[in-house]
Amino acid sequence: MATGLRKRYGDRAALDGIDLRIERGEVFALLGPNGAGKTTAVEILEGFRHRDGGEVTVLGEDPERAGLAWRDRLGVVLQTSSGLDLLTVREAVRSTARAYSRPRQVDEVIAAVGLADRAQDRIGRLSGGQRRRVDVALGIVGSPELLFLDEPTTGFDPEARRQFWELITSLAESGTTILLTTHYLDEAEHLADRVGVIAAGRMLAVDTPSNLGGRASSEAAVSWDEAGTRHTERTSTPTEAVARLASRLGGEIPRLTVTRPTLEDTYLTLIAPHVNTSAAEPHEEDVHA
Repeated sequence: MATGLRKRYGDRAALDGIDLRIERGEVFALLGPNGAGKTTAVEILEGFRHRDGGEVTVLGEDPERAGLAWRDRLGVVLQTSSGLDLLTVREAVRSTARAYSRPRQVDEVIAAVGLADRAQDRIGRLSGGQRRRVDVALGIVGSPELLFLDEPTTGFDPEARRQFWELITSLAESGTTILLTTHYLDEAEHLADRVGVIAAGRMLAVDTPSNLGGRASSEAAVSWDEAGTRHTERTSTPTEAVARLASRLGGEIPRLTVTRPTLEDTYLTLIAPHVNTSAAEPHEEDVHA
């Protein structure tokens, strides 16, 4: 939980009074354009970055003062990792597992991220997507109560991304709380119980994917062909509109489509006023310094 969370870099506010509450066992997706404040917020919750103001409690403790026992309950998948190139996949996962009090089986974790056939390969020889799977394995091997996933499927092909979704769903079903940042809105819609949209250091909206920004109650677009022309009617009662059209056209409605705003439509509408004013975040090389 975070209340009034603030962070500045020079004269720019990366976080300008963020409030955030994530329930135990929830999958929460944090969305926003580059520079919006997502990474800064997550690093503060992880205990890797100092905040300038506000109150933060994660698993019952303030991350800035929490000790090793608290960190033993966390799993973290960073945007990038380094220093592992000379290790094999199994060596890296086994070494990380030793840092935790109740680790998962190493080979089980390697299989879960789809690297069973590469377990003996050195990480420096893996593709970008495969290296990302190693990052995920290192994040989950400690059986975390709370898992931070920062752009976890970057570099994954569509099949690998679907496999990863199955893994995250299984972790959530076992009670793991998950905070996810992603630029893939279909990923957020598939995985998240709730999403938060952040821009210019402020939280613009928090809701379920289906209700974000009033999406569920937004007008639908009913489109059809008639007399060689494409027609579109926007209405809050699309079923009634379709029934009316069917009656008037004698049953069949040529090329009928009924669409509501997608999560992407709603997201882009929310961030549109802020895309040129998003607060600056630290350069990637400064992260976790």
